[in-house]
Amino acid sequence: MAEDLPPPNASPPHAAGAACGTCVFNNAAQLRALGVDVSGHEHVVALAGNPNTGKSTVFNALTGLRQHVGNWPGKTVAGAEGGFGYRQRRYKLVDLPGTYSLLSDSQDEDVARDFLLFGQPDVTVVVVDATRLQRNLNLVLQILQITGRVVIALNLIDEAHRHGLTLDQRHLARELGVPVVPMAARSHQGLDRLLEAIEQVALGTVATRARRVRHGDDRTERAVSELAARLRREHPGLANPRWIALRLLEGDPDIERAVTDGTLHRLSSPTPHAVSSETTGT
Repeated sequence: MAEDLPPPNASPPHAAGAACGTCVFNNAAQLRALGVDVSGHEHVVALAGNPNTGKSTVFNALTGLRQHVGNWPGKTVAGAEGGFGYRQRRYKLVDLPGTYSLLSDSQDEDVARDFLLFGQPDVTVVVVDATRLQRNLNLVLQILQITGRVVIALNLIDEAHRHGLTLDQRHLARELGVPVVPMAARSHQGLDRLLEAIEQVALGTVATRARRVRHGDDRTERAVSELAARLRREHPGLANPRWIALRLLEGDPDIERAVTDGTLHRLSSPTPHAVSSETTGT
């Protein structure tokens, strides 16, 4: 279960040293610009998912009363953030707007996409409805294009069983390349396993190889690969050049702006504290 938060000045265990993933120290300024104060926390966890998947229930189960609600900077979209402790580490949990995609057709999608891309959370928990898995996988695959530091919370597993549905979470984890945790958030079933998976991804103690969608058209794939290679040369620390290349080819104005205003350069510049354990495939 989630624990009471350790005091802000508590020293984390030694094991959190060289394997702390991206760590909040690396991008604290960018997170503040997105309206998230990460002071006193070792890791940032984003919570994403379609509407009506039980995402808010997962958020409440993890944070209890240690949360607050407000609007995202410059948006009319409400957001919530809170904190929880697990094995003497402090985690900031950011509840992203429920959305069906990251294709920037609404403010909700803008907020979720920008946080995952520019906030670079240490872990992204994607809550999916076990009774509507096929519908939810669209968002999962889009998120895996941006980051491989993902845990799938296979929620409402009790409802799936009630409807006679059987899900092979091990096969799903192999196909997606990230941990999959069956759970029923309303009864806290699976919460301990979710916390353990979050810790493993945050610390880099579990290797993830996120499934990345490839285009069947050779010309499109060649264009994506060439542009991604150029982005990688110009921004060697960039975590997701392929996804950015895809969005640039599709004419995404926000991603174009990030290239021209230097945001991508800032994100890809190494910092004195930077430690990476990213092992996802491309």
